[in-house]
Amino acid sequence: MKTERSFFDVTRAAKTVARCVACPHALQNWPQQARCTPGDACIRADSGRQIDRFLRKNSQEAESYLQDSFWERRAIACRYAPLAAIFSLMHDADEVVRRVVASRLPLENLPDMAHDPDREVRHTVALRLPPEKLVLLLGDPDYLVRVTVAKRLPHGQLLRLARDPEREVRKAVAARLPSFALSMLRNDAEEEIRALVASRALPELAAQFLADPEWWVRFSALAHAPAEHLLPLLDDPEAEIRAEARRLLEHAESS
Repeated sequence: MKTERSFFDVTRAAKTVARCVACPHALQNWPQQARCTPGDACIRADSGRQIDRFLRKNSQEAESYLQDSFWERRAIACRYAPLAAIFSLMHDADEVVRRVVASRLPLENLPDMAHDPDREVRHTVALRLPPEKLVLLLGDPDYLVRVTVAKRLPHGQLLRLARDPEREVRKAVAARLPSFALSMLRNDAEEEIRALVASRALPELAAQFLADPEWWVRFSALAHAPAEHLLPLLDDPEAEIRAEARRLLEHAESS
C-alpha cells in the first residue's frame, strides 16, 4: 500500500507540473501570488471543483474560457462570466453548458430556449419563465417539464392540462384548480386524482364521489358532501367509511 500511494502521489505531482508548464497563469507567477493553487484551484485541471475554485478567485478570467474545448470548463466559466458574454452559448453543443446559460439568461430571452433538445434545459426554462409565458411549454414532450408548468401556470389556463395523458401532470392540475372548476377531473381514470379532487370538491361535486368504486375516494369526499347524502354510507362495505359517516351524521345532528 505504501508503494502504491507513493506511485499515485508521484503521478499526480507529475500531472500537476505538466499542467503548470503549459499554463500561462503559472508563467505569470500566479501560484506564488495565491491566485491559483496547483492541485486545488486550477483552470487546467480536469476536475470541476478545481476549475470552480480557480474562477471563484479569478472571475475576471471566466470570459476567456467560454469557448474552451472542455465542456465542463465552459459550463463553469458560464457561471462567472459577464451576463452579456454568455448569449453566444445558448446553442452550445453541450447540454450542461446550455443549462447554465438558461439559469442566468434575462427573463425576456428565456423563450428562445423553450424548445431546447435537452429536457433539463427546458425544465430550467420552465422554472424561470414568467407564468404568462409558460404556454410555450404546454405541449412539451417531457412530462416532468409539463408538471413544472402545471405547478406554475396561471389558474385561468390550468384547464388546458386537465386532459394531459400523464397522471402526474393531471395530479398537479387537481391540486391547484379552483374548487369550482374541479368537475373537469370528476371521471379521471386514476383513483389518486379522483381522491384529490374529492378532498377539495364543493359539496355538490363531493356528493358524486360517494358512489366511487374506490373506497379511499369515497372517504376523501365524506367531509365535503352534504349530510343528507351520507346515510347510504352507513352500509358501506368499508368499516372506516361507515364509522366516519356515522361520526359526521352525529355531528350534523348535534349542531
